[in-house]
Amino acid sequence: MCKQALLVIDVQNAIVFDKPYDIEEVIENIKKLIEASRENNVEVIYIQHTEEEGEFAANSEGWKIYSEVAPAIGEKVIRKNYNSAFRKTSLKEYLDSKGIEELIMVGLQTEFCFDTSVKVAFEFGYKLVIPEKTNSTFDNGNISAKDLYEYYNYRIFNNRFGTVESIDRTLERIYK
Repeated sequence: MCKQALLVIDVQNAIVFDKPYDIEEVIENIKKLIEASRENNVEVIYIQHTEEEGEFAANSEGWKIYSEVAPAIGEKVIRKNYNSAFRKTSLKEYLDSKGIEELIMVGLQTEFCFDTSVKVAFEFGYKLVIPEKTNSTFDNGNISAKDLYEYYNYRIFNNRFGTVESIDRTLERIYK
């Protein structure tokens, strides 16, 4: 059995408050995974997008991690300034120092930071699990958020970069 971590990407007020596709279900599923991870010694690692100004400016309301999925005392939070959770951050070194081989990846937004982080994690050789209804995005004017979610999860991520599976299957992985 390989060592796992739950990677929570950019679940921040600026995005959540704007109500992306199915956000209530996404938040509930992420909460279940966080709780299961904490109960089973699976490390929960948070990625927090940070910019010099604007809605993701450090310490602004929009920058804060959404309270319902906020880190517990002592949980790792890594700030990033790019679409990738890995670029110019300590994430890879941290994961490697802990012997983590499998990442359960959740977060926002599907086609931006989440997508980039999935692909970079794959390139680094991590085994990836993407539970259904744990990432989300917005309508973009041409494509609905639902269609974007389905396209990325079932046409791009699944069986190319990782395994997209039911939340129940992922919970089984954590509890075993």
